[in-house]
Amino acid sequence: MYLFSFGEKNHPYTAPFMANIQDNLDLDLMKKATSLFVGTHNFKSFTAKPKENGKFIRKVNSAEIKENTILKANFFPKKSYAFHIKGEGFMRYQVRMLMGALIQLGKGEVTLSDIEEALKPNSTTKFVFVAPGSGLMLHSLDFKDDV
Repeated sequence: MYLFSFGEKNHPYTAPFMANIQDNLDLDLMKKATSLFVGTHNFKSFTAKPKENGKFIRKVNSAEIKENTILKANFFPKKSYAFHIKGEGFMRYQVRMLMGALIQLGKGEVTLSDIEEALKPNSTTKFVFVAPGSGLMLHSLDFKDDV
């Protein structure tokens, strides 16, 4: 899960728990884009320093942006959001880079088709914006029994 707010500057106490994007974001477009991540894709475009023999195929079971109801505090902004993503394993920086792409999309710096292109099997597209670490939160783990 990745917690974020946008628009107005947050109270300083919020910084360890939530990323703050001071620009306005097109939240509806960002929500639409999360569905692109669902399924089995090549996420090489969303990892830092990919190794030549790396395994970049990952399965995302669900991805969505919702209003934050998980973590609240009296110093949090009135509205904050959570990017919920469930998968069967993530690469280093993958979730933060997916969130980075969503932020860029929300700002109008990239398009939905840029993200679609980056998820294609032989894509050479590279996203480089890594969202701040402060918003990332491991919410739960489920282990599979291989019996």
